[in-house]
Amino acid sequence: MMKFTKQDFIFLVGGIIIQVVDIGVDFWVASKYFCEGQYSWGILILCFRGLSSVVTQLFSYEWFKNDWENPDPEKLKWIFLVHFFHCGIFIRYWFALKYGCQAAFKQNSSRDVSETDCPNFIHKQAIDIMTDISMLKVFKTFLETTPQLFVQIYILMEHDTNSFCQYAAIFMSFCGISFSTVDYQISLRKSLPDKDEFHVLPKLVYLFYKLLTITSWMLSISLITLLSVRSSVFLLILLWSCGFCWTLKQHTTFCKSKVMEYLYRTVVGIILIFTFFNIKGRKTKVCISIYYATHTLVTLGILFVYLFWKPFVTKEIYFTIVGLLTILSLVLGIIFLIVYYRHFHPTVYCRQQTCSDEADGVTGEKDRVEAGRFQNFIMQ
Repeated sequence: MMKFTKQDFIFLVGGIIIQVVDIGVDFWVASKYFCEGQYSWGILILCFRGLSSVVTQLFSYEWFKNDWENPDPEKLKWIFLVHFFHCGIFIRYWFALKYGCQAAFKQNSSRDVSETDCPNFIHKQAIDIMTDISMLKVFKTFLETTPQLFVQIYILMEHDTNSFCQYAAIFMSFCGISFSTVDYQISLRKSLPDKDEFHVLPKLVYLFYKLLTITSWMLSISLITLLSVRSSVFLLILLWSCGFCWTLKQHTTFCKSKVMEYLYRTVVGIILIFTFFNIKGRKTKVCISIYYATHTLVTLGILFVYLFWKPFVTKEIYFTIVGLLTILSLVLGIIFLIVYYRHFHPTVYCRQQTCSDEADGVTGEKDRVEAGRFQNFIMQ
């Protein structure tokens, strides 16, 4: 059983700060667009914010109902009202702070405790709550933060205008993507009994792998949007359709409700537009190879379209910079991906203890029960 440490508590507090700042930056950027008369951009930013908030509230409320045995109707009604006003994530942060503080600072000095207040129970509660929060932040990242980042990059490239709030929004988007991807891996490994701890160096390698590949893909989509908005929309819908069909084929069992399960598959399809997402805890070598090979071919195809069909655009300085950044981030991202899977993947870490590969997901029945709803879900 892994422990909820003081470092985890500090990371939790940092996540709350980023959450609040991110909300403020979103409304600040939207208000700037409205003040400048760019209503479409302002509405688009708020739509991404609203969509992600609705989805995260639905999942958060559903998880509260699933986790409570014989819930008190009055308590459930109160929880519903909190989620109705889009504050569900802060209720989860409150429980995380409560149990996290006990686990990180008070359990070591506590001797006479009840069964429900024993150290292992408190640590498990804190870790489970943090895993739920991290999962919700993953949904938020790819439903809101990543699309907003794409919009901001497109505006900078298309209209050649910039302001401090735009750079602040881009910076917060990169921070949100970075924090959520690494934070989820940390929480997931703590919540699943057969996974090894995520050390500092693997965290950095994993972070750069995700961040660089996502950056390359975002720049590629921005370029094709500059070329043709319709082509960009068609490509995104096609990629989402492929991702959604893949989740259907995998027969995911993440949610107890069929409606929520289809919503989950829809969200995963959106996530798969931007990054690889292993949803069944199976071997990923073939799938991840096909995924990034496809992204590489599409990225190179977009650059070749500009070179041969839009040669006048390639003479502009921004295309040279964006093109070089796209290729460089893609190459470095693939390198970090290879390094991670060769040296820092749980297969390598757990080989001596004959632990299962994180992508294989073969564990004992007891571990599967302890893992809860995340037993069939692995993010790579």
